[in-house]
Amino acid sequence: MSTATHDIVAKLWNLCTVLKDGGISFHQYMIELTYLLFLKMAKETGVENQIPEGYRWDELKNQSESEQLEFYRTHLRSL
Repeated sequence: MSTATHDIVAKLWNLCTVLKDGGISFHQYMIELTYLLFLKMAKETGVENQIPEGYRWDELKNQSESEQLEFYRTHLRSL
């Protein structure tokens, strides 16, 4: 495993531990992470047009920090 990959995996496991201590299960965390990665990868690979407008990566990213979580939760529920 490359150093960059190892660093990413270590960061993810560290975040899993933090979230677990906050009452969020590993399974729930992975679901959330998968959705975010899906949005980001759709943008990076040029297939974002297959996702309805308003639900895309840039719409999430362009929210203020205080609004991102609510924006994310609202859109995830509707999907």
